[in-house]
This record gives sequence, C-alpha cells and structure tokens, in this order.
Amino acid sequence: MKQLPACILLVLCVTWNANGGNILVWYTEGSHWINLKPVLEKLVNRGHQVTVLVPSASMFMNTSEPSSFHYEPFNVSVSMETMEKFLEEFIHFSMYEMDHMSLLQIYLQFIDLMKVNLQNSLKCLDGVLKSETIMKRLKDGKYDLLLADPVYPGSDLTADILGIPLVFSLRFSLGNNWERHCGQLPAPPSFVPGAMSKLTDKMDFSERVWNLLFYALNDLVTDSVYWKELDKYYTEVKGTPINACEIMGKADIWLMRTFWDFDFPHPVLPNFKFVGGIHCRPAKPLPKDMEDFVQSSGDAGIVVFTLGSMIRNMTTEKGNMIASALAQIPQKVLWRYSGEKPKTLGANTRIYNWIPQNDLLGHPKTRAFITHGGTNGIYEAIYHGVPMVGIPMFGDQPDNLIHMKAKGAAIIVNFNFMKTEDLRDAINAVINDKSYKENAMWLSSIHHDRPVSPLDEAVFWIEYTMRNKGAKHLRVQAHELTWYQYHSLDVLVLLLAIILFLILLFIKACKFCFRRCCGKKGKTKRKAE
Repeated sequence: MKQLPACILLVLCVTWNANGGNILVWYTEGSHWINLKPVLEKLVNRGHQVTVLVPSASMFMNTSEPSSFHYEPFNVSVSMETMEKFLEEFIHFSMYEMDHMSLLQIYLQFIDLMKVNLQNSLKCLDGVLKSETIMKRLKDGKYDLLLADPVYPGSDLTADILGIPLVFSLRFSLGNNWERHCGQLPAPPSFVPGAMSKLTDKMDFSERVWNLLFYALNDLVTDSVYWKELDKYYTEVKGTPINACEIMGKADIWLMRTFWDFDFPHPVLPNFKFVGGIHCRPAKPLPKDMEDFVQSSGDAGIVVFTLGSMIRNMTTEKGNMIASALAQIPQKVLWRYSGEKPKTLGANTRIYNWIPQNDLLGHPKTRAFITHGGTNGIYEAIYHGVPMVGIPMFGDQPDNLIHMKAKGAAIIVNFNFMKTEDLRDAINAVINDKSYKENAMWLSSIHHDRPVSPLDEAVFWIEYTMRNKGAKHLRVQAHELTWYQYHSLDVLVLLLAIILFLILLFIKACKFCFRRCCGKKGKTKRKAE
C-alpha cells in the first residue's frame, strides 16, 4: 500500500509517454535555434520524443551540451571555416559597405551572397537527402511530424518523402516571398510593407510605389537565384520535375515568430499562427557581482548594451567613440563587448564577454536597452517594457527597429555615421522622454494580454497537427489555383468579352435603326419631289 502512489505515478508516466508523438526537427543556426529550443524542451516535458538533425559542421548546435532531446548527426561537406568565412563576409558587407553603395550595387552584392549561401545550404542538404543511411534512419523512425525553420532548405521535401505533416517556425522570408507565394498569405502592397523594405503600414504615394517595386524586385531575385536552383536540386533528388515553392506550400502550419505588439496589422490565414516571444520568460536573479554593480547605480538606473554574439570585428575607433558616449550618461552601463578595451571607457561602464540579457532587461533598475535589433532581443525588451536605442547591423535588424520606432518605443542611430553626441543624445532621449517608456509598456501589455502564452500556443498547434494527422483543412483553396485564377483574370476576361459584345451589339442596333430611319426619310423626300 505504501508503494501504491509511486506505482500509480509510474503508470501515468508510461501512459503519457505512450501517447506522446515522435517529432523530427530540422537543423538550423543562430537565433533561429535559440527560438526553437524552448519549444523542443516544452514538447519533451509533455511526453513527446524529439529528434534533432545536426550537421557535422555547426556554429551553434552543440551536441555535447546536456539536453532532453535526441540528436541525429549527419556529415556535411561544408567545413566550419567555410561557414564562418561566409558569415564574416556577410556581416562586413552589411555593417561597413552597404551604407556606401548604390541600390544596384547592394542588390548585385546581395545576389552573390545569396548564391554562396544557397550552395553551402545545398551541400549541407546532401548529407540528409543524398545519404541512404540517414534517409533509412528517418524512414525507420516513424515520425509523426517534422518541425522546421525553413531558413535552411530541404525540410519540406523531406517531409514529403517521409509522408508526414510539416510545421514551419519562421520570422519572415525575403520580401515575404515564401509566405506570399508558397503559403498564399495575402499581402496587399498598398498597406503591407515588404520585409526589409524599411517601410511602415502608413505609406504615402511614393512609398507605395517603392513597396510595389520592392515586392517585384525581390520576387525576381528570389525566383532567379533561389527557386530556380532549388527546383533543379529537388528534381534531381526526386527524379521527377518538382516545384519547390509548391512543396513548401504543403506545410500544414506556419508558426510566425511575431505578434501584433511587433507587427503592423495585415491579413492572415487559418494555418498562420503568430507566436512572437516564445523564448521570453520572467527575469531571474543576477550573479552577485553584477547585482552589486546594478544596485550601485542608484536612482539613475542602468543601461543594457549588446550588439549580439556575431559582432566581433568592431574597429578600435568605433569602440572608442561608443565608449566615450556611454561615459557621458549618468546611468551605469553593462556592455557585452569582445575586443580591445576602449581607451575612452568611463567609470560607469563595465564590459562583459556575456551578459544575462533577459534577466537584466527584467531588472527594475533598467532604463534603456541599446540593441542591434535582433528579433529575440527586441522581444525580450517588449516583454519587460524597456525602451530601445537601435544600432542596426544586418539582416532583418533595420526593419525590426523601424517597427519599434514607428510604435514610439525606439530611436535609431546609424552605425557608420553616428557620432559620440548622436548616441549620447539618443540614450538620454529614450530615458528622459517618458513617451518612450510609456509606449514600451503599452507594447508589453499587448504582448502579455493573450489567452495563452506564445510558447503554449506554438506547442498546441504542433500537437494539434499530430492529433489530426495534418492540418490540410486549414489551407486555403488558393494553393490549387493558377496565378490568373487567383487574381480572377479569367473571370475578368469573360466579363470584358461580354461587355464588348454588348457594346458591339448596341452599336449594330444603333446603326440598323439609323439606316431604317434615315432610309425612310430619304424615300419620303424623293417621292415628294
């Protein structure tokens, strides 16, 4: 009898695990992996078995770290040095070159980088789709679902080959191309700004012209550089002609890592779920030495400063300029910085190789957050209601900070052109102008005012897809239409033909009546003569 409670608990655990799903997770990197990990841990806690594909060369997916999920390693022909070299080139282009180039030069350089990145991605994909050993393991694994961030291609084709449902988790694609064309998400260019267009939903005429051209230009680049190569690769693997965008469009659920605290309002579809902030959590206590430094700030409070883990090549001149600006504010500053210690570093500033960003942002003494504008960091600032000074570097960061600026929670300074006083004044403005804090708290209240947390919602839709053997009933019929059917061009042609026919019929009738009337008058006149 004493062992009865333990036996009942054991039976419940076995039953729970027996009812759990078997989930395959596609490999990814960087902030994308940071977003996936909380979801995977939650799924494991709910009794699911989770297997994560991991390439032999990975910068962020560390299989030696203790984890509650299983890793499935596979070999790739791309070396770590090649991946790091590409990342350095991309960051250097974004940080130091882009601001000094014309739009044409930017696009040409960006196309070259896209091509290199895609080729590296396809070499990684070879390790899965062209490996008989790995594919046999995946087929024998009898998975119930594949969860993927599509930033690395191939998950859609793998799910199609395995015959299992597919759930995507993503921030956005280039110009929203994947969502618009493959997912059929409506995006009228009149009020839905293209991703990375640096526009808001409130556009004047010239901005709407640029947004329309931006969509078209990005679609052209994506079609010629990305889809063309991917179609060729998928066709080679499958042995039959494949449209990669159509395969991607078969995804059952799209978990978009944004929410209306961050995004501008736009049309949605039933299989698009917005789960921005899935990694956010309440702040934990700081390490003692860090807490002591924070408490020493008094009423002035602290400023949290980080440009992310990928920025390691800041010039000495730029580091000194930033340090000089930080030295001129009354707040204490905790700066995540790797490099030579700036000579102008003030007594109020401490440099760290790593900081507990979320815990610092949730500290009651935090007054502002200086950030590069990564989605993860911005969402932690939203979660805790902290106003921002943005120094965008690359990728989606400029666009992210445009969103925050439009919502009144951030000031943006340009990394290449900012001076000491620009950064100093921006920090003082977001701290001393109460509207920035009020707007940050407003966004925070929107973030928290949800029926369930974003993490729980993401897990719910993953489990929902497994329970229902997919979610095809949520996919719109637009997937089965041609482009001219989608825009009702065939209907318009028919209606135009009918209108033209009626106009011609009317003209013919008028001519007939005119002849009859004029003819009778002519005959009457001749008789009278």
